[in-house]
Amino acid sequence: MSGAEKVSFDIKSILDEFQGLNAKDVGAWPAIPRFAALVFVLILVLLAGWWFVWSDQLSELGAREQEEVKLREEFVAKKTQAVNLDLYTQQLAEIDRSFGALLKQLPNKAEVESLLVEINQSGMGRGLQFELFKPGQETIKEFYAELPINVRLSGGYHDFGAFAADIGALSRIVTMNNVSIAPNQQAKDGSLVLDAVAKTFRYLDEEEVAARKRAEKAAKASKGKK
Repeated sequence: MSGAEKVSFDIKSILDEFQGLNAKDVGAWPAIPRFAALVFVLILVLLAGWWFVWSDQLSELGAREQEEVKLREEFVAKKTQAVNLDLYTQQLAEIDRSFGALLKQLPNKAEVESLLVEINQSGMGRGLQFELFKPGQETIKEFYAELPINVRLSGGYHDFGAFAADIGALSRIVTMNNVSIAPNQQAKDGSLVLDAVAKTFRYLDEEEVAARKRAEKAAKASKGKK
């Protein structure tokens, strides 16, 4: 008997064992059908377990793994912050000191008038003539107020430069903005006219800060009702 005929005979013999099986008497089946039925049942059990149990557990496992990665990253970040806490504390203290030093350069409401006098005297001390010195409307910011002052002075170019240097040397912060210089058409001595907006700043007192916060809170409440 050749190899091909033997394989064909074996397959035919196996198939013959599946013929005429009694589903009500599985114990009487030949060995091969019983083994095949057992494998089929095992596959069904595995598929049912996957569908009803394991798939949800695997999804939950994946979510837990992602959560673990996130918690690990948060732990590393917090550990880094804890290690650098002393450095952050020192930096914050330095910022507070710098902010305090800048705040001291802002006059309070009572000191603004004397600062305006200092600006006026700085110009007169350089031989400049004030043709206009007009404080404008204050603009209230978060913790300070900005006061613009429209000025027009006549004099020499170098005197203007010395005046600007004097303004920069004041103990309080004063900035010169929108500066323009043009020939003085009303004089024949070659003098110039300087137009500018000098801005100074003052810090808000506790009462003004509280009033500002109340106004903001009322505005938000009114906006929320709309």
